Amino acid sequence: MRILSVWLTFAAAMSSSVFAQHPADERGFIVRVGDVVPEFSLTDLNGTEYTRESLYGQTYVLQFTASWCGVCRKEMPHLEKDVWQAFRERPFILIGVDLDEPIDKISEFAQATGITYPIAPDPAGNLFYRIAGQKTGVTRNVVVNDRGEIVFLTRLFEEGEFREMISLIDDLTR
Repeated sequence: MRILSVWLTFAAAMSSSVFAQHPADERGFIVRVGDVVPEFSLTDLNGTEYTRESLYGQTYVLQFTASWCGVCRKEMPHLEKDVWQAFRERPFILIGVDLDEPIDKISEFAQATGITYPIAPDPAGNLFYRIAGQKTGVTRNVVVNDRGEIVFLTRLFEEGEFREMISLIDDLTR
């Protein structure tokens, strides 16, 4: 009985630290650095599917965006040049995650911004709302290490934070 009690205590502690949804922080995130990224399944505009399990073993960034987001449009060329083009030959992928827009709109958006990294729809915000709270703004990057752990979170497009993210991706993918 004591072994069962110890195991149940351990299981409860693990589930609360790994899978717990936190209250939204001052930037609207309900995940924290150190959390395991929530389960997801995204299919990009070319039909490639990405899941937490399929990306295990490589570093990746989930870049949350939408065509109506001005800050996203400002950030995306920098993501293309300074992140995607810089690290795409390493064990790394950048995936744009478009919040709740139809595929034709997403395709036009990707063309208009000149991005070549994969972009996938997130219907009804199924993944976004497991990362950030309702009505907290879409411009976000979630950096995930090769073990599926969130290691960095950005909000909006702030140059210092963006440079810090690039430095971390460089370190993680060497």
